[in-house]
Amino acid sequence: MRRTIRFDSIEQAYFFSGRHDENLKLLEESLGVQVAIRGQDIILQIKDEDADLVNKIVDRMLERVYRGESLSKEDVIYLIRDFKSREDLTDNDFRVEKIKVAKRGVPAVVPKTVGQRRYVSAIRSHDLVFALGPAGTGKTYLAMAMAVEALVSRRVRRIILTRPAVEAGERLGFLPGSLEEKMNPYLRPLYDALYDMMDPEEIEEYVETGVIEVAPLAFMRGRTLNHAFIILDEAQNCTPEQMKMFLTRLGFGSKAVVTGDLTQSDLIGGKPIGLLEAIEILKGIEGIEFVYLTGADVVRHELVQAIIEAYARYQEKKGSQNA
Repeated sequence: MRRTIRFDSIEQAYFFSGRHDENLKLLEESLGVQVAIRGQDIILQIKDEDADLVNKIVDRMLERVYRGESLSKEDVIYLIRDFKSREDLTDNDFRVEKIKVAKRGVPAVVPKTVGQRRYVSAIRSHDLVFALGPAGTGKTYLAMAMAVEALVSRRVRRIILTRPAVEAGERLGFLPGSLEEKMNPYLRPLYDALYDMMDPEEIEEYVETGVIEVAPLAFMRGRTLNHAFIILDEAQNCTPEQMKMFLTRLGFGSKAVVTGDLTQSDLIGGKPIGLLEAIEILKGIEGIEFVYLTGADVVRHELVQAIIEAYARYQEKKGSQNA
């Protein structure tokens, strides 16, 4: 099949082709498309059996270009992943979702993949969201961006960030310093995301006044959290008792996001995983949404997706051998 794309300007053709024609090279390498450039025209020679897939990807690329947006190599990679890994795609899955953050000079956070856009949409429409998936899929980062947006727009009065630090409290004694200093290594990833989205002076003021609270999960016991955006990170390290305790803290006017990767639990001694139990107990309850992110939603170095997939194949092979 031959498809000719005629652009109105050299600029549009450049946006579509990418820097040094890297987008066209991706179409050639990933989809077997033969590409020829004739001035403002780009001619695609597509295998008949791949025509449907390639045309859908190209149409989404053109939508971006016609809106006057640049199209990076990473954007095309995410499009190819999305269409290759999902069959239930709709127009809503490609709607631009911008998350406003508070840091001066920093543009809005934009979800990169279909899974990430569905995740953001779920947070907007549900009071409790579970985000499950491998490292690099933006589970924590996007939840943090949504929390900052909710605070800035005054939909909530505070942000509470928590994660299970260690299974046994006495392990903290091996680290030097005060309790806050002992906890810092466990909470650092939450701070890192926060500093990307707010100015340091603003964060310090909010932490001092309690508008932003970053604390270990044990500190949540006995509290009712009203008008707050609450994020429980690394939830695969929660016991069933800890998970139930956290989920019952939710108060009026609050949202909660629970993030975790079930393949990365650090619980020892055969202890049950509270996140896994919660999925089984809470499925089907109105107002609770479960979002499953996959390797196709990884937005780190492209090798990260390959590593995740390799480990998944290894575990599957190991499981079949032990069966």
